[in-house]
Amino acid sequence: MTDNLIGGDKLAVYLQSLGAAETVTGSKHLLNTPEFTLLVDCGLFQGIKSLREKNWEPLPVQGSAINAVILTHAHLDHCGYIPQLVKNGFRGKIYMTGPTRDLAELILRDAAKLQEEDAKKANKHGYSKHTPARPLYTIADVETALRYFVPVDIDKNYSLTNNLSFQFSPAGHIPGACSVLVNCYGKKIVFSGDIGRHNSELLPNPVHASEADYVVMESTYGNRLHEEEDPDKALADVVNETLLQKGDILIPCFAVGRAQDVIHIIYKLKRNKSIPQGLPVFLDSPMAASASKTLLKYPQWITISKKECEQMFSGITINEDYHGTERIINQKGSKIILAASGMLTGGRVLEYLKHYISDSKNTILIIGYQAEGTRGKALLNKDYEIKIHGQYYLINATVKEIDGLSAHADQKGLICWLKDFKTIPAHVYLVHGEPDAQQALRVKIKDVLGIRATILKQDQKELLFYINDQQAQPAELVHAIQYHK
Repeated sequence: MTDNLIGGDKLAVYLQSLGAAETVTGSKHLLNTPEFTLLVDCGLFQGIKSLREKNWEPLPVQGSAINAVILTHAHLDHCGYIPQLVKNGFRGKIYMTGPTRDLAELILRDAAKLQEEDAKKANKHGYSKHTPARPLYTIADVETALRYFVPVDIDKNYSLTNNLSFQFSPAGHIPGACSVLVNCYGKKIVFSGDIGRHNSELLPNPVHASEADYVVMESTYGNRLHEEEDPDKALADVVNETLLQKGDILIPCFAVGRAQDVIHIIYKLKRNKSIPQGLPVFLDSPMAASASKTLLKYPQWITISKKECEQMFSGITINEDYHGTERIINQKGSKIILAASGMLTGGRVLEYLKHYISDSKNTILIIGYQAEGTRGKALLNKDYEIKIHGQYYLINATVKEIDGLSAHADQKGLICWLKDFKTIPAHVYLVHGEPDAQQALRVKIKDVLGIRATILKQDQKELLFYINDQQAQPAELVHAIQYHK
């Protein structure tokens, strides 16, 4: 309770971002109250080396001091640090929706596997500065962390203490993704998570609680408006232009969300004969294939029928192993290849990139946000070469971007999301964005809505509000949610 004392006698509630503060990765937002410490999201840092190295640094709070975690969705930059948090002493419950629970398990297992494989390769070929190279966590660590997962329903209030409860509302973005309303000592705090776009390919429009005193809000595209383009036509144009050159189309994609969107568009384009119906399409991501099955398991989270969902996967060849990757690369004739990861930070997509990036006949199609320091960002920046596993490759392939497939709301969408509150929040705290995007959105929020907005700094504590002694008592935990093993 001492962390909540002001001047020795006043109790208070604090907000502290342990990640995704002036950057788009590593989301971890700590809500510290006199009786309970809650972490909203628990993600890995990705991108430039200085960010990735933060994954190895101890948090400013002990894992054992955190009582519970709320997970807004399953992307690695929101869930990828969970096994490390458990390794560092966390023993509370981790609350999430059903789809998020299934997808997070897939993503964490895949992340651990890749880390183990990368460490093995680094030790074999000697390109790591650390001897020996080791993974941040292992598959065994993931197995341990899964014991603390607790799936809950949307639009239902769950009590953590007599003074603290939460409720999920669908946020679009990916299946299972939610914003979360935290009721805290009579104040309403909304954590946006990642806000999806209206009129998504497969997902319903984002919604949120009707009222909020404080909003902790993502700002990925805070300084950008998405182009008013038809993503179906844009993809068809890219495919057909590349086919004229007898090249291949490589689409780096996030295994959860964007892969399924693109597969659905390809299905429609073939059905409408906008691209050749016999064009081979490969999905080289076992995790993306497994994630696609989640759509069938949770049909209430998508906007198409179960039948259409099944049909859209019927024309896709799914590759399960590395030898299959080699066969796809060596297969003659043009093809579309979808492979993770979406920002080209690792995974099988790098094997394709090695073979395709230097050939001008080929097209590398970027369809999602690219963080600073990633290979995807380097391609968009028109760099002349790219480094993969210690080797440099000239960039001769055509690099295209389809902005209309982004999973994040743009500035206009973010402002509309804020406008949708029935009562104007007293304060907005901006997280999960690069500094330029956050500054632009901060000014826009002030000018258009008249709301004070603050850009959170890494690890800096923000005082949300004082609470009185009557509000703070009693401090017993309610334990309204059963522990799931």
